Amino acid sequence: MSTSQPGSGQEFWDGRYRESTRIWSGEANVALVRLAGDLPPGRALDLGCGEGADVVWLAGRGWTVTGVDISPVALGRAGEHAREAGVADRVRFERHELGLSFPEGEYDLVTASFLHTPDDSMPRERVLRQAAAATAPGGVLLVIGHAGHPEWQPDHAHADMRLPSPREVLESLELPEGAWEVLAAEEHERKQRKPDGTEGVRTDNALMIRRR
Repeated sequence: MSTSQPGSGQEFWDGRYRESTRIWSGEANVALVRLAGDLPPGRALDLGCGEGADVVWLAGRGWTVTGVDISPVALGRAGEHAREAGVADRVRFERHELGLSFPEGEYDLVTASFLHTPDDSMPRERVLRQAAAATAPGGVLLVIGHAGHPEWQPDHAHADMRLPSPREVLESLELPEGAWEVLAAEEHERKQRKPDGTEGVRTDNALMIRRR
């Protein structure tokens, strides 16, 4: 568990989650389902788990999962969703302010989805290098991110938020030569509900690599 003091990051996300009883869809990330659906279950770590949809989906497929988030509000909801889904015995949740603390141990699957911040409050590249270090030999690291801002968002919104390509993510990991195998480095489209309630399409990307 994180021992860091609550900061602006936690305050922001707690406030964001308190705006509604559920802020995400409750469905597992489409890229996770497609890319990790055939992996044999083992120990998994989900960084930035939010309300726990990916954790619940993995646990339902036999994984033992640790979900990590900065927001106690989100983690409380994630625990409730795990209990409702009947998988609470296969999951645990830890509060970490990534960049200040990180869960212990090695994992057969480490996922990091949409770890984007509009400022330097989280050192994303360093966190992802920690994620790679936490991936066990033979295990998989899956990094999912936005490939660009949605067309319905004003051009100036989050203009300072960097959205790297899969290749840029791979380079930033600074992995030893020959120690990892690239399984996927791609862009994909998914449906997302727009603020006005209509359905839009957003482009995301994914990097999936296996530690040899």
